[in-house]
Amino acid sequence: MNEKAFQHKIFLALLVVVTVAFIWILLPFYGAVFWAIILGVIFAPLQRRMLLKLRWQRNLAALCTLGVCLLIAILPVIIICLLLVQEGATLYKNIESGQLDISSYLMQFKTLLPPYFRHLLDHLGMGDLNGLRDKIAKAALQGSQYLATQAFTVGQGTFDFAASFFIMLYLLFYLLRDGTDLVRRVRMAFPLAEHQKRRLQLKFNRVVRATVKGNLVMAVVQGILGGLIFWFLGIPSALLWAVVMAFSSLLPAIGAAIVWAPVAVYFLLNGMIWQGVVLGLFGIFVIGLVDTVLRPILVGKDTRMPDYLILISTLGGIAVFGLNGFVIGPLIAALFMSVWEIFIETKQTPRLPG
Repeated sequence: MNEKAFQHKIFLALLVVVTVAFIWILLPFYGAVFWAIILGVIFAPLQRRMLLKLRWQRNLAALCTLGVCLLIAILPVIIICLLLVQEGATLYKNIESGQLDISSYLMQFKTLLPPYFRHLLDHLGMGDLNGLRDKIAKAALQGSQYLATQAFTVGQGTFDFAASFFIMLYLLFYLLRDGTDLVRRVRMAFPLAEHQKRRLQLKFNRVVRATVKGNLVMAVVQGILGGLIFWFLGIPSALLWAVVMAFSSLLPAIGAAIVWAPVAVYFLLNGMIWQGVVLGLFGIFVIGLVDTVLRPILVGKDTRMPDYLILISTLGGIAVFGLNGFVIGPLIAALFMSVWEIFIETKQTPRLPG
């Protein structure tokens, strides 16, 4: 082994060590760094338009773009989270005081079922709902208790939240201002062909914008619509159920129907016909059509992945990375598919003419 090759290997080892160490020190604030990158990708087109309007004053353009991002993306999420904590505290008090008895609703639902379905439940070994009733009541109590306790522990985590929030904004400003140069440097560092690097970059940008702009906007719209119809029908904790419907709408094939459909059935079985009919029709023709109408517009056909892959990657991402996983999961899945497509293309030998 000559001296140059040895020095090259030492340098590569040093590169790996310092890269791993750098990622390690960023782990406590990985959420802030991650969302700064995601928001930087989403608002990059707006930054370019701001640069043109402000005659290429990069600092001013980045500040204006950051202000727009705060108003339309960040502050609404903070307000919704605060309202959700309050709603969870109220729900916990109602369950603890007995004002809201979930277990009795479950038993009443069983008694309202037709005899055939009750016999079917008995045949499947699900006729005795006492255990299930206790589990559901306990889960609801624990969930609402968790949200309630957050209202009292927010003060303890104020410094961590403020630090992460400041880091995200600070990093986002520089990503907006210098993002083009950073992307160019990253592309130069990758040992791939130029067309392959460009393809991966385009795929990354499209998936990020499709996942956040598309799926998140659809989740917000479906959550708002579901919360409004729940509020109109007088269902308690409408805001809490709106957030649950927003999260469930991220899952293909299941969607917000996992929340509103059982409530509509309960209304119909309980003799509240007009409430059940209104909720069912609204869920099918308003909430359900949001996915059909908005998804092709916001996401686009070229960024679509199979529904089963979106479902698995979303659930897996949330299980591994928490709330950030609803973006990280589909992103990893899309890059996985792109990298393997590139690998397969490089292995295909061109056919000889004739």
